[in-house]
Amino acid sequence: MTALSAAGLGVGIALAMLGANTANAGSISLAEKLEILKNTYPAVISEIRGSEIVLKSGKTIVTDDGRDKDHQSKLKYADVEDSLSQIYPLGVCDQGPPTVNFDPGRIRNSALMRSLYGDTEAMAKATLRKVEWFGRSLPVTTRHGVDVALESVRDDLKKSPKKIRKYLVKPGGSFSWRVIAGTDRLSVHSFGAAIDINTKYTDYWRWAGGQPGDVPIYKNKIPKEIVEVFERHDFIWGGKWYHFDTMHFEYRPELIAIGKLAESRGCDG
Repeated sequence: MTALSAAGLGVGIALAMLGANTANAGSISLAEKLEILKNTYPAVISEIRGSEIVLKSGKTIVTDDGRDKDHQSKLKYADVEDSLSQIYPLGVCDQGPPTVNFDPGRIRNSALMRSLYGDTEAMAKATLRKVEWFGRSLPVTTRHGVDVALESVRDDLKKSPKKIRKYLVKPGGSFSWRVIAGTDRLSVHSFGAAIDINTKYTDYWRWAGGQPGDVPIYKNKIPKEIVEVFERHDFIWGGKWYHFDTMHFEYRPELIAIGKLAESRGCDG
């Protein structure tokens, strides 16, 4: 994987890298990350009050449950702190293949995601709008401007060399209310906030015979131009995960903002 860059929110915090694609997340405080999260989703998050996120609805979400978790437990029982614990690498911070269990963005807090996009399938479906995507019509959510962001991705990619078009036609899909394979956790596709591009040219850790925590190294087939455009419009890429999913892009502007912050302050190498 090559170094990639993307736009994001600017906040002055130093970050150091601890090896290939493993950011020293502890150098950015949880309070600072939560402030970025709040500013990213002002329509849903009212304030950060102590150890809780206060939603516009009046409900609250605990930011840190205080439990010491291994990687698999973070995936299964993630609190908000866990979901922000790994820095999505951008630009000079993108040092190559990720280290074991480095999955920035793959760790998600269910309560937060449901609050952002809808607690039920019916609620999620009510927010959908179809976006034209290289000969297909894809249903995506209108919440938080996801549909507009995907249209911007499409428009920028249409300006790219035609040689990359084969990766974009025949997309794997967008909205689908379902759990992630091998888990009971909802996929981001359930919220209409993710898109899979052409599976013919992509790799997925389960297809490669990987097991949780034991994944073979893959050779990336996705052109960096595609990843750069998605990141520019606040989508993260599953190709930067140790448990790789190179067809997968999901809208996570808070992670792009934190990643851009890390890049702006410099990383080892």
